[in-house]
Amino acid sequence: MRIRYHQPIPNFFKIENPINPLNSISDDVLNELNQLINEKDFFNASFSRLSEEFKNEWGIDWDNIIILKYKMSDDILTMEPSREKCVLEDKEFQEFGKKAFEIADYLRQKGFRADLIHPLDDAVSLRAIAMQSNDCIITRSNMCMFKEALNVGFFMIETSIENLPFKSENDMQWVEDFCSTCGVCVDRCPENAFDEEGKFQRKLCTAHKEGCSKCVLLCPFYKRGYDKVKKRYER
Repeated sequence: MRIRYHQPIPNFFKIENPINPLNSISDDVLNELNQLINEKDFFNASFSRLSEEFKNEWGIDWDNIIILKYKMSDDILTMEPSREKCVLEDKEFQEFGKKAFEIADYLRQKGFRADLIHPLDDAVSLRAIAMQSNDCIITRSNMCMFKEALNVGFFMIETSIENLPFKSENDMQWVEDFCSTCGVCVDRCPENAFDEEGKFQRKLCTAHKEGCSKCVLLCPFYKRGYDKVKKRYER
């Protein structure tokens, strides 16, 4: 049985967007925001400023994005694919979704526009938005990986804040070269979700239907961590 485990998240907003939103955040409020993000069990945030080309390509008018990142539970990740695993993954997703609404409410209370980007909306690629942050990379197995972890889930808030600490360059580009020489996910995928050239075929992957996590569990970035893999690559 194939199951799409993420269900729609209810609207938990308690505060309306301000009529005339602020567009500049002070260092003190930014520090408060980061502290709140940690208190809500997100390990930190990344920030995307979307280019005009990107906005035109996807037909959106968003400008500034806060990416709230959480580590997906290792206990759940290591379970065999099953209905129970899918239910637990969705429960974790729902819990962090509610916390993301609370963080957006905090920003609204401070005078900023803050709207949660629908995490299940297929009209725009959240991974593509994440790549605009210059703080992550897409692995060969189609995972959006940040330095902190491979098993990362995330929620995104579109905001009026224009002076967030955006990154101008991505220092993770080397991962693409590493992935091209590794191939453990290609060789040991139980669903054979890669074509003859080793390119990922999303339609064959059962990660979001049955809870398969094999490629994550086998990946050197999951087993050893980003820093260790990078040191070995540089040698």
